[in-house]
Amino acid sequence: MTPEHAPGFDTDVIVIGAGPAGAAAASQLVGLGHEVRVLERSQFPRFSIGESLLPQCMSYLETAGLLETVQAGDYQLKNGAAFTRGAKTTAIDFREKFTSGWGTTYQIERADFDQRLIGAAAERGAKVDFGVTVTDVRPDDQRPQVSYVDENGKTTTLTARFLLDASGYGRVLARKLGLERDPRLEPRMAVFTHVEDYIDDPDYDREKILIGVHPEDATIWYWLIPFANGHASVGVVGAIETLAQYGDSPEARWHALIDAEPRYRQLLRNARPVRAFSELKGYSADVTSLHGPGYALLGNAGEFLDPVFSSGVTIALRSSTMAAPLVDQLLRGESVDWQTQFETPLRQGIATFRAFVDAWYDGRLQSIVFNETQPDSLKRMISAVLAGYAWEQDNPFVTAADKRLTTLAQLCGYSPRQAQSSPA
Repeated sequence: MTPEHAPGFDTDVIVIGAGPAGAAAASQLVGLGHEVRVLERSQFPRFSIGESLLPQCMSYLETAGLLETVQAGDYQLKNGAAFTRGAKTTAIDFREKFTSGWGTTYQIERADFDQRLIGAAAERGAKVDFGVTVTDVRPDDQRPQVSYVDENGKTTTLTARFLLDASGYGRVLARKLGLERDPRLEPRMAVFTHVEDYIDDPDYDREKILIGVHPEDATIWYWLIPFANGHASVGVVGAIETLAQYGDSPEARWHALIDAEPRYRQLLRNARPVRAFSELKGYSADVTSLHGPGYALLGNAGEFLDPVFSSGVTIALRSSTMAAPLVDQLLRGESVDWQTQFETPLRQGIATFRAFVDAWYDGRLQSIVFNETQPDSLKRMISAVLAGYAWEQDNPFVTAADKRLTTLAQLCGYSPRQAQSSPA
């Protein structure tokens, strides 16, 4: 049965964006008995990167009522991450981790994944409008309003009891309300495509994302995400000015960079691109606040770090499953402190991911990953964070991530002078 909104409002909750954060929030809220209206600028299915999930996602999907939908997708199983640098290879198995919970997940093509999620939310009762662009937002702690224009040029204004921004890279509220701030991460660029991979190497493990390091510049890294249909997502990330030196087009840069890394060059020697080559620049983002009068920001609409450890969808789903019960409390007349109940705890986990991202680019984490001598107990703690368990306060690499990573890196022989080079 479709929920009914309170009298005097067009809907209980407006969700801007139908990606994973918006779909999860909408699904959970309709399950709690509220009417939800989702406004999405694109027509689905639509392409997106962020294709390698983390195991922690699975519990959030279950909370949102979307787990069975994802399990029915026949996606490529993922149980960890493999790493290659020069002649060295190593792997982290997410099933061998410090924290209890899911140890496996999936590698997914987002066009199908996102459509499945929002389709399931709609089946549960959410109303979804595709092809609409938000033109105005009026925050209010009692009656927030959103105006949008559809593909026929018709403008509509909706009044709700609460507003959730899950607009991802569109960052609707951040831009319209002036919430953007310095993301504290160096501007980087991703160059990527999808290929029919034709990988025939018997040592290649399709159940792990493969992360590679450029042989001469350790701040450049590669991803290879295999899908169940024999396709793969392949991309390279580095500083914008650095990658720009590898060619005059995304295609030229991609080919030059893949050719520069021996393992990728060998694995992908028979690969054929199946979509256009693309670039995404300056994707890191942050905001001064994740909440305001009558609204909250979810996932990438608030803060996005870097694709290196696939944290984006995990943070998006985490934010949704934290926000939905708070919205429910608010709509039922209970008081909610969005700072202490939502923003502060959410940002604590994001800060853990940021510490790992920083440690990857400055070389500390690379020295740890490619060192085989650290105790299994420490490997399990790091595995837990990389599996998405960045909010588990009993893990020392969560509560004091930067300090612990620095100490362990030094024990593994890390020196800042080595950060820019990639010894074999």
